[in-house]
Amino acid sequence: MTGWAGSADRVVLDEVDSTNAEAQRRAAQVHGPLWIAARRQSAGRGRSGRQWLSPEGNLAATLLLRRDEPPAEKARLSFHAALAVAELVERLAPGAPVALKWPNDVLLAGAKVSGILLESFATPAPGANLAIGIGVNLAHFPPPEQTRWPATSVAAALGRVPPVEEALGLLADRMAHWLAIDAARGFAPVREAWLARAGHLGRRIEARLASETVAGIFEDVTADGALILATTSGRRVITAADIHFPA
Repeated sequence: MTGWAGSADRVVLDEVDSTNAEAQRRAAQVHGPLWIAARRQSAGRGRSGRQWLSPEGNLAATLLLRRDEPPAEKARLSFHAALAVAELVERLAPGAPVALKWPNDVLLAGAKVSGILLESFATPAPGANLAIGIGVNLAHFPPPEQTRWPATSVAAALGRVPPVEEALGLLADRMAHWLAIDAARGFAPVREAWLARAGHLGRRIEARLASETVAGIFEDVTADGALILATTSGRRVITAADIHFPA
C-alpha cells in the first residue's frame, strides 16, 4: 500500500521469525521506506541479543530505510522511534502516564511497554540499509522473572486490547512526523521533545556499563544523543549503558 504514512509502503505478515530479520532479507529490493509488521513473531530480538517475546495481539514492526549518514547519526533515530511510540501509547490510552528512559525505552506507569532495536547492514545503493525494529506490548507483557525491568501493556492501562492495525497506522504516522522534523530542522527539536518526556530528568539514576556502574544526576542529553550525568567526581558523558532508577 503506497502513500500510507509518510509515503511509506507496508507489508503485514501472519507470522515471521523477526521483522528485523525479514527487513534485512528484503533490503536489496527496497528503495524507499517500508514498514514490515507481523501478527506473530517467533524469534524477536532486543538489545544485546536478548529475546523479545511478541505473541499475537502485540505489535511487532520494523521500518526499513536507506540512510547514508555516519553510524552515530543513524543511532540517533532511536529517539525518533521512542517519541513515536510514546505518542502512540498516549493516543491509545489518553491520560496514561508515559515517560522515556534513555536511550529508547518507553515506560507506561513506570513499566516498560515497548522495545526498540536499530540494526544497520551493508546493502549496495539504492537498497535499504537500516532496520528500526519496534515492539509494543498492546495485549500481553512478560512476567517479572523474564525481564530486567517491570513490564506492562497498553491493555493494562486502557482496559481493552487495541487493534494491531490501528496501532501500526498511528506508529507509522508519528514516525513519519519526527523524521520529517529532523529532515527540515535537524536533531535539535527531536532532542528537545525527547527531554520533555524524559523520566528522572534532574534526579539520581544509575548507568550500568559493562565494567562499572556510574551513579549521578541525570543532567541532560548531548546534541549527539549521549547521556550526561553529574557525578561526585565530575560530569560524565555516557554513550551506551543500561539505565536504572534507584528506589
